[in-house]
Amino acid sequence: MVRRDPKLAIGVSVTRAVRDEVGSDLSIQDAIARDYVNLSALARLLVPKVAARTGRKVKDVKEVGISTALKRLKSSYSPGSIKVSKVIAKSVVNVRTHVSRLSVEKTRRSLQTVSTLLSDYNEDFIQVSESLSSITLIFDQRLHGRVKRALAGAELLQEGEEGAAITVHSPREIITTPGCISSFYNQLSRRRVNVEDTVSCYTDTIMVVDMKDASRAFEAMTELIGEEQRKLKEES
Repeated sequence: MVRRDPKLAIGVSVTRAVRDEVGSDLSIQDAIARDYVNLSALARLLVPKVAARTGRKVKDVKEVGISTALKRLKSSYSPGSIKVSKVIAKSVVNVRTHVSRLSVEKTRRSLQTVSTLLSDYNEDFIQVSESLSSITLIFDQRLHGRVKRALAGAELLQEGEEGAAITVHSPREIITTPGCISSFYNQLSRRRVNVEDTVSCYTDTIMVVDMKDASRAFEAMTELIGEEQRKLKEES
């Protein structure tokens, strides 16, 4: 039984409901943009969700109405601009296996410790990101013991050792071109690869995945870059 939210039902048309449903699902947007989705099958899938959004009974929501709304929406989603394609086509991907990850509470002391670690291991692979309340370090697994001991006084929030860092080196244009990084994430998502952590550093996008997914993630990113290179050649 589909529960209907009265607040969503007031004045919501099928077209609006379909637009909202598609707008909240990146996988559907990608399928529409790449033109590999069967709109009739998608309409059947969306019937109970549209019913919930409009406050109607499932039997009163017609697939044909949803299909029509999807056809109208199709032009709203495109596979990506030529600018995105150019950035991705000029990118290079590499993989670093056996990386560790530590997340600790952000305090003045932990910030000072991280600063010292960056100075002591400036020739090693070590990346740092911070939020309002935490600091995350991604680094070579061989440094795990030393980094953990250095941060022993901080509250440990998360720890992982068996990871791989997928690094995409892109041209400088990635800084001002929206949609590039989401293309990277979408590519991994389609391959069922979970991004455990990510860091963006100037023109480098670093995505940490589980070691067992390292090969699949590398192949996925290589495939994406190759596909964009091929498309640009065909258009030129």
